[in-house]
Amino acid sequence: MKSKFVWLACTVGLVLASATAIAQQKSETQPAAARARLITQPQYVNTLRAIFGPNVKYPSALAPMNRVGGLVEIGASAAVVTGGALDRFDNGARSIAKDVFDPSHREYLMPCRPASEMKPDDACARKFFAQVGRLLFRRALTEKELKAYTDIAHASAVSLGDFYSGMSATLSGMLVAPEFIYVAPATEVVRGHSQLTANAKAVRLSMLLWNSYPDSELLTAAENGSLNTDKGLVKQVDRLLASPRLADGVRNFFADMLIFESFETLAKDAKIYPSFTTQVTNDSKEQTLRTIVSHLVDENLDYRDIFTTRKTFLTNDLAAVYGVAINDPDRWVPYEFPANSRRGGLLTQISFLALYSHPGRSSPTRRGRAIREIFLCQKVPDPPPNVDFSAIENPDPTIKTARARLTAHSANPVCAGCHKITDPIGLALESFDGAGSYRADENGAVIDTSGKLNDASFVDATGLEKALHDNPSTPSCLVQRMTSYALGRQVGADDASLLSDVNSKFAASGYRVKDLLRVIAMDKTFYAAPLIDNKPTVEKADAGTSKVGSKS
Repeated sequence: MKSKFVWLACTVGLVLASATAIAQQKSETQPAAARARLITQPQYVNTLRAIFGPNVKYPSALAPMNRVGGLVEIGASAAVVTGGALDRFDNGARSIAKDVFDPSHREYLMPCRPASEMKPDDACARKFFAQVGRLLFRRALTEKELKAYTDIAHASAVSLGDFYSGMSATLSGMLVAPEFIYVAPATEVVRGHSQLTANAKAVRLSMLLWNSYPDSELLTAAENGSLNTDKGLVKQVDRLLASPRLADGVRNFFADMLIFESFETLAKDAKIYPSFTTQVTNDSKEQTLRTIVSHLVDENLDYRDIFTTRKTFLTNDLAAVYGVAINDPDRWVPYEFPANSRRGGLLTQISFLALYSHPGRSSPTRRGRAIREIFLCQKVPDPPPNVDFSAIENPDPTIKTARARLTAHSANPVCAGCHKITDPIGLALESFDGAGSYRADENGAVIDTSGKLNDASFVDATGLEKALHDNPSTPSCLVQRMTSYALGRQVGADDASLLSDVNSKFAASGYRVKDLLRVIAMDKTFYAAPLIDNKPTVEKADAGTSKVGSKS
């Protein structure tokens, strides 16, 4: 009980002190207000894994975030850590700190050894906090901060009778401090123009390319000023792009773009789809991300080809659903569907087909809408209230196929407009059921998979994927999404010139995503100072605890 009290006192005190420090820093050093963004769960894990290694256990869920402009990353700018979410941050912080100072880990995570494990050692504690604090807060700790953390570790070690317990209690507080869980980029005025400081520039760059806070080398480039030179920026951008950690950044962007957080609540009727197990659910998501990373990062190929490539990766569980055999059933293996296969690119993978279906049936409308909104950036209106869905949910038994049911449903003029832009493309995927398995017929009736995407007609899913590959809106949508993701805000009319330039350079590169990332990372707009203020604040909760939030 005593240790819990000490930890709670440290945590609450550090949260309050950190919020005050940020507010003071903004008023004293920032000529323009910056938009604070809450760290996302993947960024949290990627950052801490880079600091403390893969053997420490990291939480799987933190604060929920709304999707804005098609991306969770934009919603992070308006996210608030409620009391419940702070509990998750607290629990995660305590668990991580305990692991870091566990005897099996501290031997290589600590830069020093205490003179006695039963007593404080201020010199050793200070060395650890200076090293780790710089990486957590994306800047060197001030002398005042170093002393504060060292003093807390000292007092905790005395109270708990253990050096490492005192260190763990203090690190727990650092892991819930606003300086860590919020990104509030500082700005400065240079030759009359407001821009991000070098440290904030490093954060934005590493978030885009690695989906993580900066490493020591990037922070050093910011601290010594080289990141503010053209040569220094090129060096760091090229280094980050060449790193294996680029895969983390690309994975996160596409998981965000594809709305893959929906897998957390994806459910299928076990009686209808007995083979769609939890393992298949998890593997189908991973299959798509592995395919994307291999195609776009490892092989550096044309983005548009993810809709037509037959190369992918399978596990034994996935292979069973796809109806194919693999050589090694115990791990992920590369696999290429044959030329005569009905499977092609991303749209015919189980992840897309199952995610955009109902629990017990397929959905041409959901699939068509997903294609329009995710890959073409075309907004499809929500259905109006009080629409009669009986033709779909309780169909006439004599109507055998989804195409026929949708034809009956869209006879209602209120529904016709939206279905006209979703169903002709979603119906091309009707040869795959709600779990993504192939079928030649539905209720004994042959399935018609013909359709049209704008002016491109096709007869099946392969033709749809080719039409999507060739559609000029497909690469321009990716540019729009990735630019918004990079800036942490929706792009608009004021960004037309930027988007035009990026689109041109993306096309000239052969639509290679690594080149697209480089173009964005080297553009001065990427480092322009934001003008919206939503600085982190601490609100008093009714129960007497504190919660970290943001004004939106």
